[in-house]
Amino acid sequence: MRGSFESRHRPRQLATAWIVGTCAAALVWGGASSATAEPNLTPRITQDEVENGLSLREIRSHGLRVFSTPFNKADGLGDGPINPLDKINPGGRPTLNDNGTFLRMNGLDSQTCLECHNFRSNADIPADFAVGGVGGVGASAFPGVIDPDIDDSDDKGYASMQGRMINPPFSFGSGGIEALGKEMTKALQALKAKAEANPGVEIPLVAKGVEFGTISFDGVDFNTDGVEGVDTDLVVRPFGRTGCCATVREFDIGAMQFHHGIQPVEVVGEGVDADGDGITNELLEGELSALHVFQASLERPHSQRRMPKNARQGRRLFDEIGCTSCHKPVLHTDSKFLELAFPEVPEDPDANVYFSINLTRQAPGFRKSGSGVAVPLFADLKLHDMGPGLAEGDGNTMFTTARLWGIADTAPYMHDGHCPTLADAIESHGGEAQDASDAFKALSETERSRLLDFLGTLRTPSQPSKGLVKGSGVSENSRSHRQHRRKDR
Repeated sequence: MRGSFESRHRPRQLATAWIVGTCAAALVWGGASSATAEPNLTPRITQDEVENGLSLREIRSHGLRVFSTPFNKADGLGDGPINPLDKINPGGRPTLNDNGTFLRMNGLDSQTCLECHNFRSNADIPADFAVGGVGGVGASAFPGVIDPDIDDSDDKGYASMQGRMINPPFSFGSGGIEALGKEMTKALQALKAKAEANPGVEIPLVAKGVEFGTISFDGVDFNTDGVEGVDTDLVVRPFGRTGCCATVREFDIGAMQFHHGIQPVEVVGEGVDADGDGITNELLEGELSALHVFQASLERPHSQRRMPKNARQGRRLFDEIGCTSCHKPVLHTDSKFLELAFPEVPEDPDANVYFSINLTRQAPGFRKSGSGVAVPLFADLKLHDMGPGLAEGDGNTMFTTARLWGIADTAPYMHDGHCPTLADAIESHGGEAQDASDAFKALSETERSRLLDFLGTLRTPSQPSKGLVKGSGVSENSRSHRQHRRKDR
């Protein structure tokens, strides 16, 4: 889903609209309707169909359709009347110049996920298209913006605002990232339980070799003062630049509300028009599940198999100057299966599982490693303080380590896209990454070039949606490979 919705807290739960009935899967659909009286998101798909009626390919195809459909007002696009008690959160936001649909700053900024996630590579000229890709600076979102001072009327020497600017990342490889996050969460929850069983003992928090500080229990309360790089609930949240969401589904729920004003049924309830726009059942539970499955089964980014000598030297320099202390080249899952849940319980990823994706078969590019898969993400899924130089308009300096796989194709860089080149991005690092940034600046011109040559080998997948987009042919796993089971309610 659009990578720019981020908040430490879920938005106010508002809204919803449209149930047209259910329908078995059509794998090819027509263009968007030009009649504004009819919804574009059709046919509809229910959770029961996802769990019991459709093949993986059919579910993925429906998910791609949800990702790519330009919502209109009959679908529930936009908020309803202004909420005088809360004009910031989804549901009651004003529109720009009273246009009745879009706001642009603070959401209501697009009709479709694809509108902002559509470049496979910005390194190619012209840019190469792919569903689920990155967005350029023009696609950046501005959550929580109030009081913008665009003309520097306060004479600060720069334009300012309260709020954030976020550049959209890609969804490629999301299944491996979610699987890692869930397994790390389970490991941290087990260590929390160990602390509870051993009052007064300080327990180190380590998951997948990543250190998250310590926790202890005094017999009454947990002491979380030593916890670092993760919220005190010990839930690893790898999605969102500030670590807002544990799963793709959780991210999509917030993004649908923030960017499009589309209200998920699982948030507001069936038949409820929470935002007062005259539409109910705007996004069904099954449609969110299909969207989740589509994104979680996208091909992962890859590395150039035969790196030239300069790039190999650059890879060694990358390690020597300390980049790999946060940008860990590869993490490994214990299981090759990514289990999807509904409803989700962040502290217990095993609760309510209804569907399982075999990452080695159904998410192209992941390779078996023991009983699990290798995820060459170049990150640690941990929050780090990046220093005042990267502080956002709301003062935040804590960001999840950027995943570097695919980095050669995804300019511009950093959370807000303010760095046109990788050298700019490395030099802008501060806080916990200041030493590595300084070490990069201290390299000779030749050494910096070699390190950047290495980063240039980290590429996005060439056909991340192969078999789903019209005219691309079909290369999907059969129904027999699907790991599919009912959730335990």
